Amino acid sequence: MNDEKMIFIDTNVLIYAYSNDEVEKNEIVANLIVQEQKIVISTQVINEFINVMRKKRAVPIEDLQRVVRELTSIFTVSLVTVETIDQALTISKNLKYSYFDSLIIASAIENSCSVLYSEDMHHKHMVSKELIILNPFA
Repeated sequence: MNDEKMIFIDTNVLIYAYSNDEVEKNEIVANLIVQEQKIVISTQVINEFINVMRKKRAVPIEDLQRVVRELTSIFTVSLVTVETIDQALTISKNLKYSYFDSLIIASAIENSCSVLYSEDMHHKHMVSKELIILNPFA
């Protein structure tokens, strides 16, 4: 098996990579991206990222298209499948996370990630024997 550590980045963390108004968090995410060997995001993360950047930051479509091309060239992109959805429902039921957070967790597990970076979930929560949630800003 590959010795590369796989990590997953939640939408809220990714947004700070493109944020000018949160300089400290922007620097933390930039360092995190440089340090990690293999970063995974899902199609859900891309869609949520686009939605937030359009609605809350009024980023033009052309800029978002460029950013999405950049993200998909740098990171591994995981597709949300029917199996991902089924696993997310089970996670939501068992761990009491929201459905959308559970979908992120399910994607991280499916991609054999050891760390899920998220600002919104329970910091240092061991979701499984293999996956821990960490808040990079804690």
